[in-house]
Amino acid sequence: MGNNNRHVVPNPKGGWDVKKPGSGRASHHTNTQKEAVDRAREIVKNKGGGEVRIHRPDGTIRDSDTIPPGNDPNPPRDKK
Repeated sequence: MGNNNRHVVPNPKGGWDVKKPGSGRASHHTNTQKEAVDRAREIVKNKGGGEVRIHRPDGTIRDSDTIPPGNDPNPPRDKK
């Protein structure tokens, strides 16, 4: 599958960027975090699944989303 993960990070000049881990440049820039999250999910889905990590404005990770058929590190427990 390769590295299909993407991070949604704040841009120092405003707005939000979608970045591949280890990349110095953003693959996409938006005005809102929601637009960036939607675009990151679309990119990861088109690449065959993986993780989208969503950062807060201070740079810390707020949330992580597994896009199928990615390997969810914390799958939901089966309810019996």
